Amino acid sequence: SYLIREFARHIVWLKAECNGQPVVVEKIDKATWLCAPVQGELLIRYEVYAFDLSVRGAYFDSQRLFFNGTSVFLQVAGQGSRACIVDILPPKADDCKGWRVATALPRLDAPKHGFGTYIADDYDELIDHPVEIGHFDQIEFKANGVAHELVIAGLHSADLKRLARDMKKICAAQIDFFGGKAPFERYVFLVLAVGDGYGGLEHRASTALICSRDDLPRKGQSGISDAYRTFLGLVSHEYFHTWNVKRIKPAAFVPYELSRENYTRLLWAFEGITSYYDDLFLLRCGLIGIDDYLKLLAQTMTGVQRGAGRLKQTLEESSLDAWSKYYRQDENSPNSLVSYYTKGALAALLLDLQIRRQTRGRKSLDDVMYGLWQHYLDSPRGVSETEWEQIAGQITGLPLQSLFDRLLRSTEELPLADALAAFAIELQLRPAESAADKGGKYLCDELSRLAQRPVLGVRSASDAGVVKLTHVLDGGAAQAAGLAANDVLIALDGLRVTPANLDKMIESRAAGDTLLVHAFRRDELMTFKLTLKPAAADTVALRLADQADAGQLALRQGWLGRPDNLVKSE
Repeated sequence: SYLIREFARHIVWLKAECNGQPVVVEKIDKATWLCAPVQGELLIRYEVYAFDLSVRGAYFDSQRLFFNGTSVFLQVAGQGSRACIVDILPPKADDCKGWRVATALPRLDAPKHGFGTYIADDYDELIDHPVEIGHFDQIEFKANGVAHELVIAGLHSADLKRLARDMKKICAAQIDFFGGKAPFERYVFLVLAVGDGYGGLEHRASTALICSRDDLPRKGQSGISDAYRTFLGLVSHEYFHTWNVKRIKPAAFVPYELSRENYTRLLWAFEGITSYYDDLFLLRCGLIGIDDYLKLLAQTMTGVQRGAGRLKQTLEESSLDAWSKYYRQDENSPNSLVSYYTKGALAALLLDLQIRRQTRGRKSLDDVMYGLWQHYLDSPRGVSETEWEQIAGQITGLPLQSLFDRLLRSTEELPLADALAAFAIELQLRPAESAADKGGKYLCDELSRLAQRPVLGVRSASDAGVVKLTHVLDGGAAQAAGLAANDVLIALDGLRVTPANLDKMIESRAAGDTLLVHAFRRDELMTFKLTLKPAAADTVALRLADQADAGQLALRQGWLGRPDNLVKSE
């Protein structure tokens, strides 16, 4: 993630010695220690606090140990290019008996899944192989002849064989996409199953994932649930990063400076394009059908459409500001920023569709990505901000400047409906049916009723049994009335508001009705007059057009894959 995580703050103490004698150590900044000169071997001892359950840090309790090298390994200044040897020793506690080791870090003198000595060519490689230690389940499979391993820690009832079978399809499809030869000898998926969680972090030959245990398929379970589809999309996303980010990368990331921000306007290409392909590969390898894919795509469009920030921040600005805005979001973020993941995915979609349409299916974004991969193999120096667009133009033979200007450097609405129409896909933009409507459902009736559905124009959370506003959206009724984030709603027209009844109370009214709102701001009771507004048309659904000519069908088949994938899902 694009944020300085300040891992050095978890170092509890640090000491140095030489030949058994203490050495003076001076801390000179937040993450640097200076040792007095010595003659002989310098030994550094330090303790790290590890209780971060995310995929980014380090975690250690009586059940498991997990760490990223960035969280635990010091770097010797000026010695980053030297080989690093790591001895991983078994914990002495009785609770840790029988623990095993899972990592893509090369073994030097250790049995498979065993404690012992591991090696990395340099510091960058050392910190790019997360390590899972404890009791875990694992299964191995091969994709295009390359060994892959799935490791699951945490309590779960997952069908490992099915997971391996489905994940193999994703891996094989992506290896083929980039020419058929994987850029690693072995790949490891490190998964932590918890009660409620989601996230992933890519590495050069592995990925660390966290998911809800209910996301994983159980034995005997047929079909692909929405939760399992989300997990497979995460797998696809992080695996695609093996090429697009870990190897094909912005020039600003070469070399990658760990102590400061590394600014680039290209995150739309590296995170957005990856987000475009993650679900698309689920379709291409046959794990989901066309209706499933269109639903996922429509939900991405809905997410972008519901943020006023899309009209204020360009994709290039979003990329450049990631360090200060996207990973430091506040109550105004939906009004002020746009995600380079989701809008970046839509920019990738539009780029792909235009290339396919203008070349009559002879070229696509696939060709651009393969060309970028060949560019990396020839010269692994990173891609500059202008070079990415130049390579796309050279590979496709198309003048793409005006399209890039609109997609990346403008806040104009994206021409999604027109682009999809050329592929015989209809886009519906409508108000949401309810607060739970994430998009993807094409409606033929009730559109006039939904156009008058009253809304507050807020996002809220249940906080100790009360309704607390987390975001007040631009142009909404709440903003016009003067409500603000962190206000706690008490009553509407004299009736108590609770998380359970808020939606029902609003939907029992009509757009244009004026309500008396009582709310606490800090410890002060305040009163507001609020006039309900009709729900905005911010929810997207997609479907195959009933009528399509041969050209449209050919374009659609070239985009979405095998002909059998064009059959509507049951």
